[in-house]
Amino acid sequence: MDTSPWRIPELLFVVPALLVQWSLARRLLDWKHIARSQSAMRVVRIALALTGVWLVFGFTFSVSHTARLLPYSWPLLWIRGTALLWAACSAGIFTVLWLARRAPPAFDLGRRKLLTTAAAAAPVGVLGFAIVVERTRFRIREVDIPVRGLAPDLRGLRLVQISDIHLSPYLSKRDLARVVEMANETRAELAVVTGDLITTHSDPLDDCLRELARLRAPAGVLGCMGNHEIVADCESYAAREGGRHGIRFLRQESESLKFGEARINFAGVDYQRKKRPYLPGGKKLIRPGELNVLLSHNPDVFPVAAAQGYDVTIAGHTHGGQVTVEILHQHVNLARFFTPYVYGLYRTDQAALYVTRGIGTVGVPLRVGAPPEIALLRLCDT
Repeated sequence: MDTSPWRIPELLFVVPALLVQWSLARRLLDWKHIARSQSAMRVVRIALALTGVWLVFGFTFSVSHTARLLPYSWPLLWIRGTALLWAACSAGIFTVLWLARRAPPAFDLGRRKLLTTAAAAAPVGVLGFAIVVERTRFRIREVDIPVRGLAPDLRGLRLVQISDIHLSPYLSKRDLARVVEMANETRAELAVVTGDLITTHSDPLDDCLRELARLRAPAGVLGCMGNHEIVADCESYAAREGGRHGIRFLRQESESLKFGEARINFAGVDYQRKKRPYLPGGKKLIRPGELNVLLSHNPDVFPVAAAQGYDVTIAGHTHGGQVTVEILHQHVNLARFFTPYVYGLYRTDQAALYVTRGIGTVGVPLRVGAPPEIALLRLCDT
Protein backbone atom coordinates (compact mmCIF):
# COMPACT_ATOMS: atom_id res chain seq x y z
CA MET A 1 0.00 0.00 0.00
CA ASP A 2 1.20 3.49 -0.78
CA THR A 3 1.84 5.03 2.62
CA SER A 4 1.04 8.52 1.37
CA PRO A 5 -2.56 9.74 1.73
CA TRP A 6 -2.38 11.01 -1.89
CA ARG A 7 -1.61 8.79 -4.86
CA ILE A 8 -1.01 9.60 -8.50
CA PRO A 9 -4.57 8.79 -9.74
CA GLU A 10 -5.93 11.36 -7.29
CA LEU A 11 -4.24 14.06 -9.37
CA LEU A 12 -7.24 13.61 -11.68
CA PHE A 13 -9.31 15.47 -9.07
CA VAL A 14 -7.60 18.68 -10.23
CA VAL A 15 -9.64 18.56 -13.46
CA PRO A 16 -13.12 18.84 -11.86
CA ALA A 17 -11.64 21.31 -9.34
CA LEU A 18 -10.56 23.60 -12.20
CA LEU A 19 -13.95 23.23 -13.90
CA VAL A 20 -15.64 24.30 -10.67
CA GLN A 21 -13.44 27.41 -10.53
CA TRP A 22 -14.35 28.24 -14.13
CA SER A 23 -18.06 27.86 -13.38
CA LEU A 24 -17.88 30.09 -10.29
CA ALA A 25 -15.87 32.70 -12.23
CA ARG A 26 -18.49 32.73 -14.99
CA ARG A 27 -21.18 33.40 -12.40
CA LEU A 28 -19.17 36.35 -11.12
CA LEU A 29 -18.61 37.69 -14.62
CA ASP A 30 -22.37 37.49 -15.28
CA TRP A 31 -23.12 39.49 -12.15
CA LYS A 32 -24.28 42.91 -13.34
CA HIS A 33 -22.02 44.91 -10.99
CA ILE A 34 -18.95 43.18 -12.42
CA ALA A 35 -20.16 42.91 -16.02
CA ARG A 36 -20.41 46.70 -16.18
CA SER A 37 -16.77 47.19 -15.12
CA GLN A 38 -13.87 46.22 -17.35
CA SER A 39 -11.44 46.49 -14.42
CA ALA A 40 -13.59 44.20 -12.25
CA MET A 41 -13.78 41.64 -15.05
CA ARG A 42 -10.01 41.79 -15.44
CA VAL A 43 -9.56 41.15 -11.69
CA VAL A 44 -11.87 38.12 -11.84
CA ARG A 45 -9.97 36.65 -14.80
CA ILE A 46 -6.60 37.17 -13.10
CA ALA A 47 -7.98 35.59 -9.90
CA LEU A 48 -9.21 32.61 -11.94
CA ALA A 49 -5.77 32.11 -13.50
CA LEU A 50 -4.01 32.36 -10.14
CA THR A 51 -6.49 29.97 -8.55
CA GLY A 52 -5.84 27.46 -11.31
CA VAL A 53 -2.08 27.63 -10.70
CA TRP A 54 -2.69 27.35 -6.94
CA LEU A 55 -4.82 24.22 -7.31
CA VAL A 56 -2.44 22.50 -9.73
CA PHE A 57 0.42 23.26 -7.31
CA GLY A 58 -1.56 21.94 -4.34
CA PHE A 59 -2.64 18.68 -5.95
CA THR A 60 0.74 18.00 -7.57
CA PHE A 61 2.78 18.43 -4.41
CA SER A 62 0.38 16.37 -2.30
CA VAL A 63 1.65 13.21 -3.99
CA SER A 64 4.48 11.68 -1.95
CA HIS A 65 6.86 11.30 -4.91
CA THR A 66 6.59 14.95 -5.96
CA ALA A 67 6.30 16.30 -2.41
CA ARG A 68 9.98 15.50 -1.92
CA LEU A 69 10.80 18.04 -4.66
CA LEU A 70 9.13 20.85 -2.69
CA PRO A 71 11.57 22.94 -0.57
CA TYR A 72 10.81 22.67 3.14
CA SER A 73 9.07 25.98 3.64
CA TRP A 74 6.17 26.35 6.05
CA PRO A 75 4.47 29.03 3.87
CA LEU A 76 4.73 26.78 0.79
CA LEU A 77 3.31 23.81 2.69
CA TRP A 78 0.40 25.89 3.95
CA ILE A 79 -0.20 27.11 0.40
CA ARG A 80 -0.34 23.46 -0.69
CA GLY A 81 -2.76 22.49 2.07
CA THR A 82 -5.07 25.45 1.65
CA ALA A 83 -5.29 24.76 -2.09
CA LEU A 84 -6.85 21.38 -1.29
CA LEU A 85 -9.15 23.04 1.23
CA TRP A 86 -10.31 25.61 -1.30
CA ALA A 87 -10.97 22.83 -3.81
CA ALA A 88 -13.31 21.18 -1.29
CA CYS A 89 -14.87 24.47 -0.21
CA SER A 90 -15.54 25.71 -3.74
CA ALA A 91 -17.05 22.32 -4.63
CA GLY A 92 -19.49 22.81 -1.76
CA ILE A 93 -20.38 26.32 -2.93
CA PHE A 94 -20.83 25.11 -6.52
CA THR A 95 -23.14 22.28 -5.35
CA VAL A 96 -25.32 24.66 -3.33
CA LEU A 97 -25.64 27.10 -6.23
CA TRP A 98 -26.35 24.30 -8.71
CA LEU A 99 -29.14 22.91 -6.52
CA ALA A 100 -30.56 26.38 -5.95
CA ARG A 101 -30.86 27.02 -9.68
CA ARG A 102 -32.77 23.78 -10.20
CA ALA A 103 -35.12 24.21 -7.26
CA PRO A 104 -38.71 25.38 -7.87
CA PRO A 105 -39.09 29.17 -7.62
CA ALA A 106 -39.67 30.23 -4.03
CA PHE A 107 -42.65 32.38 -3.09
CA ASP A 108 -40.38 35.04 -1.61
CA LEU A 109 -37.56 35.68 -4.11
CA GLY A 110 -35.64 37.87 -1.67
CA ARG A 111 -35.72 35.20 1.03
CA ARG A 112 -34.62 32.59 -1.50
CA LYS A 113 -31.58 34.66 -2.44
CA LEU A 114 -30.72 35.20 1.22
CA LEU A 115 -30.93 31.47 1.99
CA THR A 116 -28.89 30.60 -1.10
CA THR A 117 -26.17 33.09 -0.11
CA ALA A 118 -26.09 31.77 3.45
CA ALA A 119 -25.93 28.16 2.27
CA ALA A 120 -23.11 28.96 -0.18
CA ALA A 121 -21.16 30.71 2.61
CA ALA A 122 -21.60 27.73 4.97
CA PRO A 123 -18.70 25.66 3.53
CA VAL A 124 -16.35 28.62 4.07
CA GLY A 125 -17.52 28.99 7.67
CA VAL A 126 -17.21 25.27 8.42
CA LEU A 127 -13.70 25.02 6.97
CA GLY A 128 -12.63 28.19 8.78
CA PHE A 129 -13.79 26.72 12.10
CA ALA A 130 -12.15 23.38 11.27
CA ILE A 131 -8.78 25.04 10.60
CA VAL A 132 -8.67 27.72 13.27
CA VAL A 133 -10.52 26.03 16.15
CA GLU A 134 -11.17 22.31 15.75
CA ARG A 135 -7.69 21.41 14.47
CA THR A 136 -6.01 22.29 17.79
CA ARG A 137 -8.90 21.83 20.21
CA PHE A 138 -7.18 19.00 22.08
CA ARG A 139 -9.17 17.03 24.62
CA ILE A 140 -8.67 14.06 26.90
CA ARG A 141 -10.83 11.07 26.02
CA GLU A 142 -11.30 8.58 28.88
CA VAL A 143 -12.09 5.02 27.85
CA ASP A 144 -12.55 1.83 29.85
CA ILE A 145 -10.86 -1.16 28.21
CA PRO A 146 -12.60 -4.38 29.31
CA VAL A 147 -10.35 -7.39 29.86
CA ARG A 148 -11.72 -10.77 30.82
CA GLY A 149 -10.16 -12.19 33.99
CA LEU A 150 -8.08 -9.06 34.65
CA ALA A 151 -5.73 -9.45 37.62
CA PRO A 152 -6.83 -7.41 40.66
CA ASP A 153 -3.61 -5.37 40.67
CA LEU A 154 -4.28 -4.25 37.08
CA ARG A 155 -7.83 -3.08 37.62
CA GLY A 156 -8.03 0.66 37.10
CA LEU A 157 -4.51 0.85 35.65
CA ARG A 158 -4.27 3.91 33.39
CA LEU A 159 -2.37 4.23 30.12
CA VAL A 160 -2.18 7.56 28.32
CA GLN A 161 -1.90 7.31 24.53
CA ILE A 162 -0.55 9.94 22.13
CA SER A 163 -0.63 9.11 18.44
CA ASP A 164 -0.41 10.60 14.95
CA ILE A 165 1.38 13.73 16.09
CA HIS A 166 2.53 14.83 12.63
CA LEU A 167 4.73 17.62 13.96
CA SER A 168 4.85 19.81 10.85
CA PRO A 169 3.62 23.16 9.56
CA TYR A 170 0.12 21.99 10.53
CA LEU A 171 0.99 21.27 14.18
CA SER A 172 3.53 23.41 15.99
CA LYS A 173 5.99 22.58 18.72
CA ARG A 174 3.93 24.76 21.06
CA ASP A 175 0.82 22.69 20.27
CA LEU A 176 2.70 19.48 21.02
CA ALA A 177 4.00 20.96 24.30
CA ARG A 178 0.39 21.61 25.32
CA VAL A 179 -0.53 18.01 24.44
CA VAL A 180 2.32 16.65 26.57
CA GLU A 181 1.26 18.82 29.51
CA MET A 182 -2.33 17.57 29.20
CA ALA A 183 -1.09 13.96 29.06
CA ASN A 184 0.99 14.50 32.21
CA GLU A 185 -2.05 15.89 34.02
CA THR A 186 -3.76 12.48 33.67
CA ARG A 187 -1.15 10.98 36.04
CA ALA A 188 -1.26 7.71 34.09
CA GLU A 189 1.00 4.83 35.10
CA LEU A 190 2.40 4.44 31.56
CA ALA A 191 2.55 6.58 28.42
CA VAL A 192 2.41 5.04 24.94
CA VAL A 193 3.15 6.71 21.59
CA THR A 194 1.69 4.82 18.63
CA GLY A 195 3.46 6.25 15.59
CA ASP A 196 3.49 9.02 13.00
CA LEU A 197 5.69 11.44 14.91
CA ILE A 198 6.15 13.56 11.77
CA THR A 199 4.78 13.60 8.22
CA THR A 200 7.77 13.92 5.86
CA HIS A 201 11.56 13.64 6.02
CA SER A 202 11.86 17.42 6.35
CA ASP A 203 9.75 17.73 9.50
CA PRO A 204 11.42 18.44 12.88
CA LEU A 205 11.73 14.91 14.29
CA ASP A 206 14.27 15.94 16.94
CA ASP A 207 11.92 18.63 18.25
CA CYS A 208 9.15 16.04 18.44
CA LEU A 209 11.31 13.61 20.44
CA ARG A 210 12.46 16.35 22.81
CA GLU A 211 8.85 17.29 23.56
CA LEU A 212 7.83 13.66 24.06
CA ALA A 213 10.77 13.26 26.46
CA ARG A 214 8.79 15.51 28.81
CA LEU A 215 6.13 12.82 29.25
CA ARG A 216 5.99 11.74 32.88
CA ALA A 217 4.71 8.31 33.90
CA PRO A 218 6.00 5.99 36.67
CA ALA A 219 6.39 3.04 34.29
CA GLY A 220 7.97 5.13 31.53
CA VAL A 221 7.17 5.69 27.85
CA LEU A 222 6.80 2.97 25.19
CA GLY A 223 6.06 3.38 21.50
CA CYS A 224 5.82 1.86 18.03
CA MET A 225 6.47 3.16 14.51
CA GLY A 226 3.89 4.48 12.04
CA ASN A 227 3.71 4.57 8.26
CA HIS A 228 5.07 8.12 8.09
CA GLU A 229 8.28 6.98 9.76
CA ILE A 230 8.61 4.78 6.65
CA VAL A 231 7.77 7.72 4.36
CA ALA A 232 10.39 9.86 6.13
CA ASP A 233 12.89 6.95 6.24
CA CYS A 234 13.60 7.66 9.90
CA GLU A 235 12.60 4.50 11.78
CA SER A 236 16.10 3.60 12.96
CA TYR A 237 16.99 7.19 13.80
CA ALA A 238 13.74 7.74 15.73
CA ALA A 239 14.26 4.53 17.72
CA ARG A 240 17.86 5.39 18.55
CA GLU A 241 17.26 9.03 19.46
CA GLY A 242 14.02 8.17 21.22
CA GLY A 243 15.98 5.78 23.43
CA ARG A 244 18.37 8.59 24.33
CA HIS A 245 15.36 10.61 25.46
CA GLY A 246 13.88 7.80 27.55
CA ILE A 247 11.32 6.60 24.97
CA ARG A 248 11.58 2.94 24.09
CA PHE A 249 10.19 2.18 20.65
CA LEU A 250 9.34 -1.51 20.42
CA ARG A 251 10.21 -2.81 16.97
CA GLN A 252 9.09 -6.43 16.73
CA GLU A 253 10.03 -6.80 20.40
CA SER A 254 8.36 -6.79 23.79
CA GLU A 255 8.86 -5.52 27.32
CA SER A 256 7.27 -6.93 30.46
CA LEU A 257 6.32 -4.46 33.20
CA LYS A 258 5.25 -5.30 36.75
CA PHE A 259 2.36 -3.57 38.46
CA GLY A 260 1.86 -4.87 42.00
CA GLU A 261 1.89 -8.64 41.76
CA ALA A 262 0.74 -8.70 38.13
CA ARG A 263 2.61 -8.20 34.88
CA ILE A 264 1.75 -6.73 31.49
CA ASN A 265 3.70 -7.74 28.41
CA PHE A 266 3.82 -4.85 25.91
CA ALA A 267 4.72 -5.86 22.35
CA GLY A 268 5.33 -3.34 19.60
CA VAL A 269 5.55 -3.67 15.84
CA ASP A 270 6.49 -1.38 12.98
CA TYR A 271 3.71 -0.27 10.64
CA GLN A 272 2.05 -3.35 9.14
CA ARG A 273 1.52 -2.98 5.40
CA LYS A 274 -1.80 -4.18 4.04
CA LYS A 275 -0.45 -6.29 1.18
CA ARG A 276 1.68 -8.39 3.48
CA PRO A 277 0.66 -10.96 6.13
CA TYR A 278 0.02 -9.14 9.39
CA LEU A 279 2.16 -9.67 12.49
CA PRO A 280 4.78 -12.15 11.25
CA GLY A 281 6.49 -13.46 14.34
CA GLY A 282 3.90 -11.76 16.54
CA LYS A 283 3.08 -14.96 18.41
CA LYS A 284 6.67 -15.23 19.61
CA LEU A 285 6.31 -11.93 21.47
CA ILE A 286 3.43 -13.21 23.63
CA ARG A 287 4.19 -14.19 27.22
CA PRO A 288 1.84 -16.80 28.72
CA GLY A 289 0.46 -15.91 32.13
CA GLU A 290 0.72 -12.14 31.52
CA LEU A 291 -1.70 -9.61 30.08
CA ASN A 292 -0.50 -9.15 26.50
CA VAL A 293 -0.92 -5.71 24.95
CA LEU A 294 0.04 -4.94 21.35
CA LEU A 295 1.10 -1.47 20.18
CA SER A 296 0.41 -1.26 16.44
CA HIS A 297 -0.06 1.90 14.42
CA ASN A 298 -2.31 0.06 11.94
CA PRO A 299 -5.59 -1.05 13.59
CA ASP A 300 -6.34 -3.56 10.81
CA VAL A 301 -4.11 -6.07 12.58
CA PHE A 302 -6.74 -6.54 15.30
CA PRO A 303 -8.31 -9.84 14.10
CA VAL A 304 -4.85 -11.37 13.66
CA ALA A 305 -3.65 -10.00 17.00
CA ALA A 306 -6.71 -11.44 18.79
CA ALA A 307 -6.21 -14.83 17.10
CA GLN A 308 -2.55 -14.86 18.16
CA GLY A 309 -3.51 -14.27 21.79
CA TYR A 310 -3.18 -10.53 22.41
CA ASP A 311 -5.71 -9.32 24.97
CA VAL A 312 -5.57 -5.64 24.02
CA THR A 313 -4.44 -3.80 20.89
CA ILE A 314 -3.76 -0.04 20.96
CA ALA A 315 -3.64 1.73 17.59
CA GLY A 316 -4.05 5.00 15.68
CA HIS A 317 -3.43 5.78 11.99
CA THR A 318 -6.98 6.77 10.93
CA HIS A 319 -7.25 10.19 12.67
CA GLY A 320 -10.83 9.12 13.33
CA GLY A 321 -11.43 9.93 9.67
CA GLN A 322 -10.10 13.51 10.20
CA VAL A 323 -13.12 14.79 8.25
CA THR A 324 -16.27 13.00 9.44
CA VAL A 325 -19.91 13.79 8.71
CA GLU A 326 -22.83 12.13 10.48
CA ILE A 327 -25.63 11.03 8.13
CA LEU A 328 -28.60 9.06 9.50
CA HIS A 329 -26.65 8.24 12.67
CA GLN A 330 -23.75 6.88 10.62
CA HIS A 331 -20.34 8.53 10.52
CA VAL A 332 -19.16 8.95 6.94
CA ASN A 333 -15.48 9.58 6.17
CA LEU A 334 -12.76 8.47 3.78
CA ALA A 335 -11.16 6.15 6.35
CA ARG A 336 -14.22 3.86 6.19
CA PHE A 337 -13.28 2.96 2.61
CA PHE A 338 -9.99 1.51 3.86
CA THR A 339 -10.69 0.00 7.28
CA PRO A 340 -13.60 -1.06 9.49
CA TYR A 341 -11.64 0.20 12.52
CA VAL A 342 -11.89 3.97 12.27
CA TYR A 343 -12.28 5.20 15.82
CA GLY A 344 -13.12 4.02 19.31
CA LEU A 345 -13.41 0.71 21.16
CA TYR A 346 -13.87 -2.59 19.30
CA ARG A 347 -14.27 -6.01 20.93
CA THR A 348 -14.31 -9.71 20.22
CA ASP A 349 -15.13 -12.38 22.79
CA GLN A 350 -11.54 -12.48 24.00
CA ALA A 351 -9.85 -9.23 22.98
CA ALA A 352 -10.27 -5.45 22.74
CA LEU A 353 -8.97 -2.76 20.38
CA TYR A 354 -8.85 0.97 20.91
CA VAL A 355 -8.25 3.29 17.91
CA THR A 356 -7.51 6.90 18.80
CA ARG A 357 -8.19 9.97 16.66
CA GLY A 358 -4.66 11.14 17.39
CA ILE A 359 -3.33 14.67 17.55
CA GLY A 360 -2.24 16.01 14.17
CA THR A 361 -3.46 16.23 10.60
CA VAL A 362 -2.13 15.13 7.24
CA GLY A 363 -2.94 16.27 3.70
CA VAL A 364 -5.05 19.23 4.78
CA PRO A 365 -4.76 21.27 8.02
CA LEU A 366 -8.25 20.72 9.38
CA ARG A 367 -10.50 18.42 11.34
CA VAL A 368 -14.27 18.17 10.96
CA GLY A 369 -16.26 15.97 13.33
CA ALA A 370 -13.09 14.22 14.50
CA PRO A 371 -11.42 16.47 17.09
CA PRO A 372 -7.87 15.60 18.18
CA GLU A 373 -7.55 13.65 21.40
CA ILE A 374 -5.22 12.37 24.09
CA ALA A 375 -6.61 8.94 25.05
CA LEU A 376 -6.66 7.88 28.70
CA LEU A 377 -7.22 4.13 28.68
CA ARG A 378 -8.31 2.49 31.92
CA LEU A 379 -8.16 -1.29 32.29
CA CYS A 380 -11.23 -2.91 33.84
CA ASP A 381 -12.58 -6.42 34.35
CA THR A 382 -15.54 -7.58 32.28
